Order: sequence, then C-alpha cells, then structure tokens
Amino acid sequence: MTSKEKYKSDFKKALDAFAGKLRQYVATETGEWSVKGFIDVYKNIYTISSDTKIISKILEIHTFPQIIQFAKKTGYNIILAEQQNYYPDLTFVNRQDERIKFAVDLKTTYRKKSGIASFTLGSHGVYFKERDKQKNIQFPYNQYAGHFCLGIIYTRADLDISETEIYCVQELQEKHETTVVKVGEREATTVENLKSITSVIKNFDFFAAEKWKIASDKQGSGNTANIGCTLNPEDLKAENGIFSRLGEEWFDEYWMNFGSATMLKNGKTIKITNLRDFLEFKGRSDLWNKIVKKY
Repeated sequence: MTSKEKYKSDFKKALDAFAGKLRQYVATETGEWSVKGFIDVYKNIYTISSDTKIISKILEIHTFPQIIQFAKKTGYNIILAEQQNYYPDLTFVNRQDERIKFAVDLKTTYRKKSGIASFTLGSHGVYFKERDKQKNIQFPYNQYAGHFCLGIIYTRADLDISETEIYCVQELQEKHETTVVKVGEREATTVENLKSITSVIKNFDFFAAEKWKIASDKQGSGNTANIGCTLNPEDLKAENGIFSRLGEEWFDEYWMNFGSATMLKNGKTIKITNLRDFLEFKGRSDLWNKIVKKY
C-alpha cells in the first residue's frame, strides 16, 4: 500500500465512524429531527417548509459544526467551495502534507415507496475529463486522493403544510412575559414544549461512500452533465453501485466518454449511454458479469 493509499484508507475509516455517530446529533430519542423551526425575538417558532432544498441547506448548517470537529480530530483543514456551482462542497487538506486532499460532497435525499429520490455525484464535464484544469472545481481533479460523499437519508413526515405554522412554546416563556398569540394577522398556536411540534423529517440514516462505488451509469439530471447514483438505500450504505465490482478506472473511462462515444448496434449508429454497451464497445463483454444490476 502506497502512502497515498494509506491516507485514503485511514480517511475512509474515520469518515465511516463519523457518519455512524451523526444520528445522535441531529435526531431526538424518538427519531425525529431535533430542528423544529426558526425562532423570532418574541420566541415564536416558525416551522420549516418541506421543500427539499430548504431541508438540505438546514441539514448542512446543522451538521457543519460536527464536520469541523471531525476535521480537527483527524488532522485536516477544510476549504469550502468558493462558488455555489464548484466541486466539491468540502476539500479536506492534510495538515502534515498539503499534497493529500480529499473531496467530500454533502448529499441529502429522502425515502420513497421504492428506493430514494435521486441525487447527483458531480459533473462529468470539463473538470472531470481534463483533470489538470481548475474550471468549476476547487483544485484540479487529479490533485484529490479520493472523492467521497457524506450522505443523509431521511423520511418525510406525513404533513400537509401549505405554509409554515407558527407556535408559541410555553416552556420558552419567562414568568413575567406575555404570551404572543398573533404574528401580524396570523394566529400562533400555543403548545407546551418544543417536543410537541412535529418535525418535518425523521428516521435518519447516514453513510460515507466513495463516489465511484455508488455511481449509476445514468445521468442524475436530464439537462446537465451530472453523474447519477444508485437508488437503493442499502446499496448506498454498502457502496454497492453498478461500478463497484469493476473498479474506479472503468467508472472514470465510462463517464469521460458518456454520450460522446458511439457504436454500431443493429445497423444503426448510437451514442453509448449504458455500461453494458460501453463494455461491448471496448471489447470486454467478458466483464458483463461484474455489472452490479441493483441500482
């Protein structure tokens, strides 16, 4: 094992252990999200919208202090993405050897009746193909010793929230304070304590995974060059994506050529957009049995 591989192995083990402890930080003893809403100066609580973008951002803010502590404990500094569309969300730089860098993206998704809602694993565009370039990426892709996802899977509460609710929580009020029951023209519902407010999400699972091990061979979104992920929660946690038995080199080569390589099939020229066709195109149909089909 090379020195870089040792750093990578140690970082992954630490990230796995960290992911295993995050649930106790974000959830109550009943499994509900410990974040109930926003508070104003009158101590009224405004519940959170069930919009996934809002939930994702608040989860990131909620877990970030723990991520900072994790970095310090493991001997890394964190560099945040300079712009919103930059990859990755977090760059971990080893304090002893700044050549050792790890890319970590924070990903959140919710359970559906079958599987989870899809999320993306970064672009397969310029910075992925031209790995010595620094376009829309914090450092050139080839400077990272590993690319990871720190993921959160949750269940959405069965709530019909057309707009945020407002609560006046009795346990937050001092004896001399007058309970505020109206905010502008809106009524505030009085409840005894914060636990009386139903959280918008619950039942968390956390996972840490190498990006290539949980990738799909499909794009994560139709209009942008983003890599899709496996949609099975257990496969995410087990890093059991379609490329996981083939290896990272096949993941790299497939996504570098996605949609641009062509082949002749049934007398027609087609763009290659699935792994089975790509292996056939490369003359490696013998590897079809290594394609993990549960994704």
